[in-house]
Amino acid sequence: MNHVEHAKSRFSLLKRNPDISLSLEFFPSKTEKAAEALWEDIPKLAALNPSYISVTYGAGGSSKNWTVDTAIRIFRETMVPTAAHLTCIGTKKSEIENIARKLHENHIHHIIALRGDMPKDGVIPDSNDNDYYHYANELIEGLYKICEFDISVAAYPEKHPEAPNIDVDIDNLKKKFDAGASRAITQLFFDNNKYYDFLEKVRKAGINAPIIPGIFPISNFENTVKFAKMCNTSIPKNLYKIFENKPSCSEEHIKRAAEICAAQICDLRDNGVKHFHFYTLNRSRLVVDSCNLSGIII
Repeated sequence: MNHVEHAKSRFSLLKRNPDISLSLEFFPSKTEKAAEALWEDIPKLAALNPSYISVTYGAGGSSKNWTVDTAIRIFRETMVPTAAHLTCIGTKKSEIENIARKLHENHIHHIIALRGDMPKDGVIPDSNDNDYYHYANELIEGLYKICEFDISVAAYPEKHPEAPNIDVDIDNLKKKFDAGASRAITQLFFDNNKYYDFLEKVRKAGINAPIIPGIFPISNFENTVKFAKMCNTSIPKNLYKIFENKPSCSEEHIKRAAEICAAQICDLRDNGVKHFHFYTLNRSRLVVDSCNLSGIII
């Protein structure tokens, strides 16, 4: 029995609530030690029977090959439907086509289509350069010309950091659905009212597709604050008080983080949400604990 089968067997008694579905996001590991931890955690969480597992690029969107290889390996070793993030900014259409075909040939038929982060030097191809896709809606249209994909996109309850206002951001979201996206997954949020308000605006704009809430268990509060600032996500003041003087590795921190995450899930579920997308940060314990407390695992 290899380490993947062993880890899976230890978590085989986990039973997901049949009324709730979930998906899980991982990022490719860049070191041998991190990779070992990743491949220990993936089968544990695969035992939750997720609808799919997604693989992101990691910081800055700079690891396309790692993403492709990791997504392919996850599917081969777990047989869980797997999605790969694919960004277009600064990447030629020809390269995107090669990546898309490799994914499709390896049974990765779900793509999370994103424009991607602006490069650090701020230099991007001219908007008239037809060798590139410049926005996510263009990428979606291009992907459908390459292969038959199921496409998800990103949504921002508190608006994209670069958008001048929420209305412009929702207009951009509508363009992605008009191009053929099936669903949107939100950026992390900690105040559910932000999600409910956003959902109301989205529906008024004529978007009726699923808007899946992105759930972010707080494994490290200091890092969460930094990441939230980058994503234009607000953090409720009470969380600062809760995590004050609680080391991220402490049992007290883990317990409170799971309780907070579970409470968020329960409130969303009570308001009609049936699917949750977990940003796992390649760690299984907080996700499993949060699912246990919230009733996703029964």
